[in-house]
Amino acid sequence: QVQLVESGGGLVQAGGSLRLSCAASGIIFSSKTMAWYRQAPGNQRELVAHITSGGSLLYRDSVKGRFTISRDNTKNTVYLQMNNLKPEDTAVYYCNFSPYPAQWGQGTQVTVSS
Repeated sequence: QVQLVESGGGLVQAGGSLRLSCAASGIIFSSKTMAWYRQAPGNQRELVAHITSGGSLLYRDSVKGRFTISRDNTKNTVYLQMNNLKPEDTAVYYCNFSPYPAQWGQGTQVTVSS
């Protein structure tokens, strides 16, 4: 059974940083494209970034140059380093597979105050 557990969210002022972590189990992690998604109130869930099994990266335009996705296959964990956070980054952040997500975890709340 696939399990994805996100952590690392919190309340931060604009310009601040957070590092999100996602521990995965029940899968062959190293073979998966892993992604971070987010959902703000009233909005659809959107892809933030992904990292393939080979290390190729993809970012949505609004986070390029500010967010960095990485993975540690020895720990079955994917990370999202978020710098220079903006109020519009406020959302619940989820990790999952890309492009075909499995069951969603609880996510981790990121709130950026202005």
